[in-house]
Amino acid sequence: MMMHNNPSILNKVYIIAGPTAVGKTSFAIALAKQLETEIISADSRQCYQELSIGVARPSTDELMEIPHHFIASHTVAVELNAGFFEQYALAQTEQVFKNHSNVVMVGGTGLYIKSFCEGIDPMPVIPAEIRAGIIEQYEAKGLVWLQAELKHKDPSFWAVAEQQNPQRLMRALEVLTATGVSIMAYRSAKKKDRNFEVVKIGLEMPTELLVNNINLRVDQMMQQGLLEEVRSTIAFRNKTALQTVGYKELFNHIDGKISLEEAVQQIKVHTRQYAKRQMTWFKKDPAFKWIDLSKTSAEMALKEIVL
Repeated sequence: MMMHNNPSILNKVYIIAGPTAVGKTSFAIALAKQLETEIISADSRQCYQELSIGVARPSTDELMEIPHHFIASHTVAVELNAGFFEQYALAQTEQVFKNHSNVVMVGGTGLYIKSFCEGIDPMPVIPAEIRAGIIEQYEAKGLVWLQAELKHKDPSFWAVAEQQNPQRLMRALEVLTATGVSIMAYRSAKKKDRNFEVVKIGLEMPTELLVNNINLRVDQMMQQGLLEEVRSTIAFRNKTALQTVGYKELFNHIDGKISLEEAVQQIKVHTRQYAKRQMTWFKKDPAFKWIDLSKTSAEMALKEIVL
């Protein structure tokens, strides 16, 4: 690929975002091929080696087509967060820019994308007794209590929260209790300057089509062996990455709390709810240019992006 020597022309990072099951992976691969560059994943679960089916990791064939970063790169035993991703992705971007003028970033984790583009404030230190108190109450009163607390005390966080994820909810309640400030305040820090241009592209489609895609994908995941994958990760079930859709419901089934049929139904419902929250998050950012994949083919959209 031609490298530009004019320092006033910035390198570009093309960000492909949108809800789960909209078709981000194949779109990003097509774009990276067109730009002759590499992909950095912005997904808070696909980075874990132990998770594959339940996180819709790109297939082996897809991974062979284009070099990918932050896919199966870490063990789930290690907790990663947006602050870690910011540093990791900036370092990877610098590496790719040594040989290419562009980078493609793809994913549905809004906070990871935001931290990469704008930086993230360090989170406050939480006193141990506050953390212990919240864990104790959660263990006594359950997820419903935790959800009610945040819905009531921190509505701005609740609107975009992973509402089924107790780890994330407890974290938000800890910050609120310790500082009196919503965790969202740490997510809207002063923007840092980046030495590259960011082009944000959102992929969307009508709700009924997306729901159809989600239901189909969940059925395919079950056929591919999601239950076996969940069983194989049981040692890590308390890690944040496994307190998420697709894993949590099947742990409940393994524990004998719900039937397999109920678990699969719940995964579909919770995935739909998650997709809706992803759209709420990304739509709040006016920099996104939206492409409705029900109205235009990926080929046509790609032609418009790379003029």
